[in-house]
Amino acid sequence: MTTQQTSRGAADRPAGPRPGGPRPGGGPMGGGAGMPAAKAMDFTGSLRRFAGTMRPERARVVLLTLSGIVSVALTVLGPKILGDATNVIFAGVVGQMLGRTLPAGTTTDEAVAALRATGDDTQADMLASMGDVVPGQGVDFDRLAQILAGVVVIYLGAFLFGWLQSRLMTVAVQNTVRRLRDDVEAKLHRIPLSYVDKQAKGDILSRVTNDIDNVAQSTTQTLAQLVTSLLTVVGVLAMMFWISWVLALVALVTVPLSVFLTMAIAKRSQPQFVAQWAATGRLNAHVEEMFTGHALVKVYGRQADAAATFARENEAVYDATRRSQFISGTIQPSMGFLSNLNYVLVAVIGGLRVASGQLSIGDVQAFIQYSRQFTQPLTQIASMMNLLQSGVASAERVFELLDAPEQDPDPEPAEVPAEPRGRVEFDDVSFSYVPDESLIEHLDLVAEPGQTIAIVGPTGAGKTTLVNLLMRFYEIDGGQIRLDGVDTRRMTRDGLRSRVGMVLQDTWLFEGTIEENLRYGVRDGADVDEERFLEATRATSVDPFVRTLPDGYGTRLDGDAGALSAGEKQLLTIARAFLADPDILVLDEATSSVDTRTEVLVQEAMNALRAGRTSFVIAHRLSTIREADLIVVMEHGRIVEQGDHDGLLAAGGAYARLYASQFAAPLVDESGVAPGARPAG
Repeated sequence: MTTQQTSRGAADRPAGPRPGGPRPGGGPMGGGAGMPAAKAMDFTGSLRRFAGTMRPERARVVLLTLSGIVSVALTVLGPKILGDATNVIFAGVVGQMLGRTLPAGTTTDEAVAALRATGDDTQADMLASMGDVVPGQGVDFDRLAQILAGVVVIYLGAFLFGWLQSRLMTVAVQNTVRRLRDDVEAKLHRIPLSYVDKQAKGDILSRVTNDIDNVAQSTTQTLAQLVTSLLTVVGVLAMMFWISWVLALVALVTVPLSVFLTMAIAKRSQPQFVAQWAATGRLNAHVEEMFTGHALVKVYGRQADAAATFARENEAVYDATRRSQFISGTIQPSMGFLSNLNYVLVAVIGGLRVASGQLSIGDVQAFIQYSRQFTQPLTQIASMMNLLQSGVASAERVFELLDAPEQDPDPEPAEVPAEPRGRVEFDDVSFSYVPDESLIEHLDLVAEPGQTIAIVGPTGAGKTTLVNLLMRFYEIDGGQIRLDGVDTRRMTRDGLRSRVGMVLQDTWLFEGTIEENLRYGVRDGADVDEERFLEATRATSVDPFVRTLPDGYGTRLDGDAGALSAGEKQLLTIARAFLADPDILVLDEATSSVDTRTEVLVQEAMNALRAGRTSFVIAHRLSTIREADLIVVMEHGRIVEQGDHDGLLAAGGAYARLYASQFAAPLVDESGVAPGARPAG
């Protein structure tokens, strides 16, 4: 399709009314896109669905899980070995102390018996639990050095496997998000124009950019840490039971309370995250709208209104973000309090068990470290809930876009006209944007090959809708539209639109050179030689003004081609359509932005280039369609008149009234004052 509304542009110019509800001649345009959901999102379902999108990364997920297991196992082993180092140091200190009262060579059992004989059962119990104290012998530094060297090796291995896990996680997440972006891009090409008409473009852009980026960031930050934290909880718990099942049960006392607090806070914060990203979508929609129309905003002096709307939407984002972050932010301090409570219980009970000889001081030290390691991942999991909830809220907004209704698939096998000639026939066509509110009923129209069909009528009559139905931007409710005898619904959309060149009143030029913009309409990589290229640009009066630019056809345009006038931009879009050499031309107010002198030049070029093509011209300026082969007058979605210019004027009907409203001079009375005018003075 040679048109300024390709996959992006088609959605950029809805065929219908602006906010305020549907009306004849236009598509529905809703103003409520991006509103917060009436109820909290399906957190579990959306999380499960996102996990499903990572299935192609199963191998990496398995490897990163194994790396996490090894890393956590080594990390968990460290405190126990450090506890042995503490026992070596403590045994050496106690041995030196006992050497002052006991003769050299006394065994540990003899020392214990001596202490009990003096009635010091507490020290005897502590000495018995240590087992390797030699009276008179100091710290065994060789043994201590071996233990510390082993700890260094263990922690270095934990670091390396942790780094590998993080690396694999980053690759897996980024691959998943890349596929998600590809899915969204493909989806945008499959959704019908009717869906886009009902959405705020800024909100759709926010889902494609902000929400997907938030999914990537949240997943990268939480998933690896979540795996590590869960593995750490399991590993630490196993070591705690190995050291002392009594202390392990004491440490587990706070776990149910931690789970309850986390779930209660998460339940309250989740709706706020949904509201936060919905408000962000509305804010983006407003910014995009104001930026697109910034010139008109200034012309009509609506800067204050725009700023007020921005402030209101910005305040909504602030309120939703503040509430979501505040509520979810209470998780970490709550878990910190429970962690400290757990620490106190373990320290007190562990000290009592050391004093009773049931545990060594090194085991208690290791257990205290484990209790910290046990509560730390629980605190991390709780603190990650806000990121996780935010990411899942964004994921659901992306899934909502992916679940949007799609246009009907192309038929298989598709039909192709046997002899492309450009004959278009509307046969008993009916269509409505809103059910039970008919717009076009039983319309019949035939455009013979090479004819120029002008479609005129008041605003809202259904002129643009007629063209949108031909292009299959919307599907008809009844009847048939045939192109060279083939029902357009039996053709592929791409095959249909490849034969049509479309130029709209609203110009669309992308960021790139002028030549790239002109060649954009040439399909399937077809080569256009320099001679044909210049022929098209000269015929549409593009070449003279482009030659005056510093870089000629290599001049780069920004997004809105602000360096060009409205008429120059319109000429570029006309040249783009002509360069593609389509069978059918659709010109929807294509000369409305061109000055009178340029309009004459463009009209001459159109007359030459329309030769041999079927052309549909939608025009309010009736001077531009006098030479049309057939003029169709529409009112309220119906054809009320059709014929040539002279015949319709002679008939004195709807066309004559439209023509008179544009060209009839006002009556002037003998005093030189038009009726109804206030006399001077």
